[in-house]
This record gives sequence, C-alpha cells and structure tokens, in this order.
Amino acid sequence: MQRFRAFTLIEIALSIFILLLLLVLAVPSLSGVIANRRLKQSLDGFNQLVRQAQERSVTERRPYLLAWGKNSILLRPEVFAEDEEGKPTAVFPLGKGMSVKLLLPAALSGKYPAEWIFWPSGNCEPAVVQFNGPAGTWTANYSALTAQPELTRYATR
Repeated sequence: MQRFRAFTLIEIALSIFILLLLLVLAVPSLSGVIANRRLKQSLDGFNQLVRQAQERSVTERRPYLLAWGKNSILLRPEVFAEDEEGKPTAVFPLGKGMSVKLLLPAALSGKYPAEWIFWPSGNCEPAVVQFNGPAGTWTANYSALTAQPELTRYATR
C-alpha cells in the first residue's frame, strides 16, 4: 500500500494566515514610500522653478519674479518688453489640498506682495518657503546669494 504525503488543511490555513499578516504589515510602509515620493516631487519641482528663475535673470540680464497665484506659482519677468507676450515663462501648479506660503524675512514692511524677485546678478531676496499638501510638509530657507535651499522641515503623512 502506497501512502501519499500532502499538506493538511491546518497547514494550508496557517500559511495563508502568515501571508495575509505580512501583507497587512507591508501596506502601510508602501503608502509611506508613495507619500515620500510625492513630497519629494513637489520639492524638486519647486526647486527647478527657483533654478529656472535664477538662470533666466542672469542670462537675460533682467529681474524675474516668482509670483504666487490662487492655484499656481508663476515665473515671469518683472516687466514685460513691448514686443513680448505677457504670459508666464513657467508654472508650478498647486493641486487639490496643496498650499505654498512665502515668507520674506528681510522685507521692510510686514505686508508685502506674494512675489519673490531674482536680480540679474543671480542674487535673490532671502526667502522661506513652506509647502503643505496631502503627502506631507516641507520648509526650505533659500539663500540670498545662491538661491540654494536649506531644508529645515520635511515630514510625510
């Protein structure tokens, strides 16, 4: 008489339970990775806009502004030339639930327009930018000489 060796119902149920437990533990860490990637994309996108403002101001030898709008941040010259179309050079869109706050610590008055200027020398006004979105928050201090960010806060949700 030949005997077949097979898994019992208890062994199969136990292995399925262990797999489900591992899956339940992996899902929160996976959502954290996705949130971190989205938050990093927002920081990288904003830093790209800052680099573009600085590069354009130097190469075109005229001031450029990052101007805060209701649903976006616009890159545009401070003054448009006569033959130039009055459209922004670049746009950083703000999605649902996103906000970006501009703080100008060197501003002479407490109330200032939501505009950050980049001069033809490559310098800019020192600024603190605070981002808040569904993926998390970040705060960066931008140097007046280099426009390079120093990340002071970065937290995913």
